[in-house]
This record gives sequence, structure tokens and C-alpha cells, in this order.
Amino acid sequence: MPPFNVSRDNSGEAWFRIGRLDVNTTLLLALLGAVGTIASTFAPTLAGALFLDPRAVLAGQVWRVFTWPFVDSLSLWTILSLVLLWYFGRDLEAQVGRRSMATLYVGMWASLTVISLVVHLVSGSGQMYGLGLIQFIVLLLWIAEYPQRPFFFGIRAWVVGTVLLGLQLLLMLAGARWADLITLVGALLFTAVMARRAGLLSDLSFLPGRKQAPRAPRCPAPSSGWRSAARPTPNASTSCWRRSAPRGCTASARPSAASWRSCASAASPTEADRPRTFRGRPPPSVTVLGWNPP
Repeated sequence: MPPFNVSRDNSGEAWFRIGRLDVNTTLLLALLGAVGTIASTFAPTLAGALFLDPRAVLAGQVWRVFTWPFVDSLSLWTILSLVLLWYFGRDLEAQVGRRSMATLYVGMWASLTVISLVVHLVSGSGQMYGLGLIQFIVLLLWIAEYPQRPFFFGIRAWVVGTVLLGLQLLLMLAGARWADLITLVGALLFTAVMARRAGLLSDLSFLPGRKQAPRAPRCPAPSSGWRSAARPTPNASTSCWRRSAPRGCTASARPSAASWRSCASAASPTEADRPRTFRGRPPPSVTVLGWNPP
């Protein structure tokens, strides 16, 4: 049996590992979708009790709000959707990290669920199940992030995305599926704002929600004689990350760079004081008082 290891770093690579398989957020979601699809195929009554039905939710079956993404019928399109979700989602996750990608997926699920419930309750009908819509949103998000990437036959990604979105909207309009149309457009807008907050879609300046870059604290110049791997603690008085002083030195609120370097050199730091990795990553830049927050 392959070993099961929980990831103890914060590198964004994987939540846990099964043997040599790194399970990140996107792969975990695709695996859950595959398990749910197989279970739905062999137990149709289970699938009937888990998909999103607004009237059933109002009747007290609240679990449907959480289970609908993992219920689907086994088909070629379902398998293709899971593969595309994994393929394009992993690229986005490599940029923002596993935690931000998990937040994005939760936002997609929440926006689709809330909008679908409200719209379908007003219209009086409607159902939702499977990861197809989430996969479609991830695909469009990838295209918006990499619009000039070549797709099949060298066609640019933005052209493929425009055609796919246009066809989807035309099909909904032709079938008078107004509830599905409102749900898709609303979820796309909400996801775009969340993606920009997570660090994606930096070229789309018209979107709200971009995080402001934190202002660098005014700390003394870095010391070349000493760096510590001890865990930093906030220091509100200097807006810096304060660290313990080298052996033989006395910590103060704002020592001069020269005096601190002189004291640190006299303290003769040992190998234990050399830089080490910080939660699986190289340590950020170090100032006299410690690390600047990344």
C-alpha cells in the first residue's frame, strides 16, 4: 500500500501525497468528482438524492447545496470535463497557490449555488449537478489569464474562448433558458473579481477587487553579519518584524545599522544562526529587525 503523507509546507504544491502523487486542490476536486460520478452511475437513487433541486432544498434537503458538484452521469463529456478541469486548473493553481485556488473553487460553488437557487425559485423550475459549469468557468479564466497562448491548430486562446462562450450563450438564448443564462453570467462576474483579488487577471484593469501592494516598512538597512531563523513576531511600534538579538547584543527599537553590524560581528554567530528555509521556502529578505512580510 502506498504511503500517505500530509504536506507540512506552505509552498502551494500539494495538500498531501499518496506515494509519489502530489494531491493539490485541483486534483483533489477532480478526484472527488470522479468518485461521485462512479457512485452516481452504480447507485442512481443516490444521485437522485444529491443533485441541486431548489424545491427539495426548501423542503429541508439542505445537503443538496453541498453535494451537487459531485453528482453526474458517466459519459465521455463528463470524463472530458474532469480532465479539462485538472489540466487548466493546475496552471492557475501554480500561480496563486493551493489555498487561493481552494478559495476560488469555493467562490465558484457559492456563486453558482446562490444564484441558481434564487433564479430557479423565481422561475419555478431548474436543476444543477456535476462539475461541468465549474470546469467551463476555469477554462474561461485560464483563457483570460493567457489570451495569447496557442490552442489547437495554433489558434489563439482568446479566439477559442470567445467562440465557446458565444456558443454557450446562444444555446441558452435559443432554448429560452433564462435561469441558466443568469446563473452563468453572474458566476463568471463574481469569479473574475475573486480571481483578480487572488492575483490573476492582472491585465484586466477594469475589474474591481485588486489587492493593493503592501507598503514596505521603514526599517534599518540589512545586517550582513547576522541572520536568524527564529520565528518572527510583530512589532507594532516600528511596523517591522522584530527578531531576537544576536548573542552578546541588546535588542532595541531602532538600533543604527553600523552599531548593530558591529555588535553582530563581535557575537560571532554559529552555523545555527545561518539562514534556513521558512516553512519549506527560502526565507524572505531580512532587515536589522527581521523579515519583511512577503
